Amino acid sequence: MCEDLTLPGPDHINNVIAMNRHRPDPRFAHIAQVEAYWDALRGRRLVPRRSEVDPRGIESALEYAFILEQVAPGIGRLRIAGGHLGDLLGMEVRGMPLSAFFQPEARDDLAHCLAQVCSGPVTARLSLLAETGIGKPPLEARLLLLPMRGENGGINRILGSLDSSGSIGRTPRRFTITARRMTQISGADEAGLSVIVASGIAPETPPRGFEGRVTSLRAAQVQNAPIRLGPHLRLVKSDA
Repeated sequence: MCEDLTLPGPDHINNVIAMNRHRPDPRFAHIAQVEAYWDALRGRRLVPRRSEVDPRGIESALEYAFILEQVAPGIGRLRIAGGHLGDLLGMEVRGMPLSAFFQPEARDDLAHCLAQVCSGPVTARLSLLAETGIGKPPLEARLLLLPMRGENGGINRILGSLDSSGSIGRTPRRFTITARRMTQISGADEAGLSVIVASGIAPETPPRGFEGRVTSLRAAQVQNAPIRLGPHLRLVKSDA
């Protein structure tokens, strides 16, 4: 079931984001913007809540952003997706599993990363490479996965970004994972108690077995009253 997402008024979130802590790769600048926004949302907490996300906070990166729901360990479905994700597959992607963007041989590694992001919790940054062929030129991408709490308080939502460098060409474009970096998180739980997690960045390593505008998210204008985005930004819920 799909329903429009009503966003809070401008007083709900007023984060000042320090972008200098997130040095962007110029080819994938939208990744750093989404990560900086998530970091500002969570503050000193372990992770932010999905209800706190305001698309106006990542206006220039919306086309490359998405919100994922973990429906089972290692399985995530797109509830909101920017237009660039639809461009990569050449179809509407809301409600689809994130694994639809990956070659079959990469899906086990993706599932492992998704499970770690929510159970760790950790943040994940994956380096991707698309398959090539007739009408499919070289295409490199980066995938960012950031954990969030859902409506019930559990960590089962992910704010993410999928940014690519190169011509998309003939669709669909699907990827393999060439490297991954998992970063453990430390912060306070919902009750304000300190949660200590061994902090640090794991070396960027190749995955196991690795060798060698359909729908757009548009930011609304800031108004004095609460606002509703049009049909381009929707919340996808399962019938359950």
